[in-house]
Amino acid sequence: MTSRLTVGVDVGGTSVRAGVVDENGEVCDTARAPTPRTDSALEEAIASTVGELRARHPVAAVGLALAGFVDAGRGLVRYAPHLSWRDAPVAARIAERVGLPVVVEHDANAAALAERRFGAAAGSSVTVLVALGTGIGNALLLDGRLFRGAHGVAPELGHLRVVPDGRACPCGKRGCWERYCSGTALATTALEMVSADPGPSGLAREAAADPGRITGQRVAAAAREGDPLARRAVRDLGRWLGEGLSLVADVFDPDLVIVGGGVSASAPLFLDEAREHYARIATGSGNRPLARIRTAQLGGAAAVVGAATLARDAA
Repeated sequence: MTSRLTVGVDVGGTSVRAGVVDENGEVCDTARAPTPRTDSALEEAIASTVGELRARHPVAAVGLALAGFVDAGRGLVRYAPHLSWRDAPVAARIAERVGLPVVVEHDANAAALAERRFGAAAGSSVTVLVALGTGIGNALLLDGRLFRGAHGVAPELGHLRVVPDGRACPCGKRGCWERYCSGTALATTALEMVSADPGPSGLAREAAADPGRITGQRVAAAAREGDPLARRAVRDLGRWLGEGLSLVADVFDPDLVIVGGGVSASAPLFLDEAREHYARIATGSGNRPLARIRTAQLGGAAAVVGAATLARDAA
């Protein structure tokens, strides 16, 4: 292979973000496009962003990262909740369009592999990635190797039920962890607090005027500005993060938990609360080693870097 540059593409529900990545995990150039609603249009959008980058760089392969169930061969997308693909041979379709080798991976898996190779997970024996975004994405690394389960869908920790008959989840269950610990959950919690006891809060006044403006991003921004209600909501998210991590520790006993995803940009507001709650309620606390809890080092680029690295390794 004459080039060691590859393209990673993070295929999200609203945008397709692509980057040229070198062997050191550095993103050299980027391109993006809106996410279309149909298979053909989506595949054309991906091919277009890859083509834009390929016109400027000698790239050798392409990796796609997406939220969904991917088969063990990293070619077939069985199901993607925010995309149109269903049992679709995505790798082959994109490869035909771009004329390059293509691999596909779950976005949390790609991010975890990038953190292992270039970031916070270096040297860890058992790593759990918790990506806090619209919901919760997860990955499990055992001595640097992905654990995917028997059918390629593990681990779906965001759908562990933490509150019986709790908040409704799009998955069909009620009380899932991600309904209490995610960007979406942060907005829901803030609105519930506004209804129960708003107190002196600019965010509460915003919610009274237009509840639709209250998003997780807005709550986090208000918390950084010192709004008391927003800070309460963020602390609640931290408590639920610690609650879920205590369950994760019971099942996997990791030595490292990496908190990533868009919400992790606000980690200074809630990570101490999460650590303290986790340490307080973990089974055998005080008589066992507890996992280190760190934020992702690669930020929003992790899935792009991981997908590009997988493509390089496979080419």
